Amino acid sequence: MKGYVQVYTGNGKGKTTASMGLIMRALGHDFKVYMGQFMKGKKYGELKTLKKLGVLVERFGTENFIFTPEQVTDLDIKIAKEGYKRVEEILLSKKYDLVVLDEINVTTFFNLITPEEILHLIDIKPKETELILTGRYAPKEVIERADLVTEMKEIKHYYNDGVMGRKGIEG
Repeated sequence: MKGYVQVYTGNGKGKTTASMGLIMRALGHDFKVYMGQFMKGKKYGELKTLKKLGVLVERFGTENFIFTPEQVTDLDIKIAKEGYKRVEEILLSKKYDLVVLDEINVTTFFNLITPEEILHLIDIKPKETELILTGRYAPKEVIERADLVTEMKEIKHYYNDGVMGRKGIEG
C-alpha cells in the first residue's frame, strides 16, 4: 500500500486530535505507529492512552510554552534538532506504517527546524509509510509537497472568553 503525506495546519483547534483519530484507526488495522511530538513537554492525557496501546511516543520539547520566536532558548533548539535526527532514524528504519510528527510545522515559525529539513523527511519517507505533519504555520513548500492538506479554521473558541485548557478535553 502506498503511503501519503498529510498536513493538518491552521489556527483552529483539532490538528493533534485529528492525528490521534488516525492513529486509532491505524491501530485497528494492526499498523505499527510512531509519534514524535515537537515543542511539547507537558503531560497530556493522550500520552497515557497511547502508551497503553503500544504506540512509541517521543517528545522533543520542554515544559515551557513558547509564544514568540524571541522566547526560543538554546535548549529548545538543541532538543528540536535532536528530535529531527531521531525522526530521520525512525523513517529510515522502515519499521512504522504510520509516522505522526506533531507540531513539526510550527517549528519552522520558531526557527527550530527549517522547511527544507521537513522536505528532507518527506523525501526519505518509505513509499509505504503514511506521514502526518501537524501544527500551525505549515510552510508553503510543505503544503505544496503534501498529498492531503487540511486547514483547521477557528470560527469561535471559548479560550477567548478566558476558558483555559481542561483536563480530559484539551490536556
